[in-house]
Amino acid sequence: MDQILERLRSFVAKLRGGGGGNGLAYIIIGGFVVLLGIWLATGFYTVQPGEQAAVRLLGKYQGPPIGTGLHWYFPTPIGARDVVAVDEIRRLEVGVRGNTPVPIESQMITGDQNIVDAQLLVQYRIDDLEFFLFRAVDPAGATIKDAAETALRQIVGQRAIDDVLTIEKEAVQEDTRILLQFLLDLYETGIEVTEVKLLDVSPPAQVQDAFDDVVRAREDKERIINLADAYKEGQLPLARGDAAVLIEAANAFKETRVAEATGKASRFLSVLAEYRKAPDVTRQRLYLEAMEDVLPGVTKFIVDPANSGNLLQFLPLTNDSEANPLFPTPGN
Repeated sequence: MDQILERLRSFVAKLRGGGGGNGLAYIIIGGFVVLLGIWLATGFYTVQPGEQAAVRLLGKYQGPPIGTGLHWYFPTPIGARDVVAVDEIRRLEVGVRGNTPVPIESQMITGDQNIVDAQLLVQYRIDDLEFFLFRAVDPAGATIKDAAETALRQIVGQRAIDDVLTIEKEAVQEDTRILLQFLLDLYETGIEVTEVKLLDVSPPAQVQDAFDDVVRAREDKERIINLADAYKEGQLPLARGDAAVLIEAANAFKETRVAEATGKASRFLSVLAEYRKAPDVTRQRLYLEAMEDVLPGVTKFIVDPANSGNLLQFLPLTNDSEANPLFPTPGN
């Protein structure tokens, strides 16, 4: 700037020395001042919320990034600025463009040497503006696309096709995101991957029906397992309840029999003690008590010993006239 002003002063001095008059010199200086003001005014710029600005002086980055607000920096060609939306979530599709498949990107080999079509959606944002603008070549274009395709192929190539198609989709997505983020950090792209999602994973059309049968068989297997688990959960409480009832009944029976046995043993011991004191009397008493228990349930007959002959006359002592039909009561 000093050199430019010095040249202007020299030019004005030459005009005065050459007899050009003061009016022309003032016009030239005034025009220059107006142009300088316009040029300086172009240095104002605004950074909106969610944006950051990277400024350069003579091509060299002047960090850190500028935040939200109205700012001024040297206009072109001395200074330059790049205002970028860093909070914007951007999208990248691998293996598909809209609804149009791109087989050269989507077809890849699995770990068991099968071919699978995998379409991927990557969502990302700018994490480091300096790296994004000045460290990598086309980070939001070819770089992230090639890195995403590389990560997906590597992760799919480590798994069997059945796992990729069915039970390990979530694991494939997470592992691909981790590997993709590692590659982007390695390339110093300044990009943060927020989500990786498999849009479609399918076998080649030639074997699609066979793989559909496999999927249906897996679903039937899971359904039958769930039904069996439900039946088990319903039967186990019933079995536990029945077992508890049997255990309680057995314990009650045990306690009853133990108590009965204990009572009988105690009673026997008391009788034994009395028997030892008076054996004859105790024996007679036991005999009579036994007869009291036995005789009431027995049909009894009185036989007259004076009555001789082959035919014995019995006198029933019960009211049952049919106690012994072979020997009628007297008078019949």
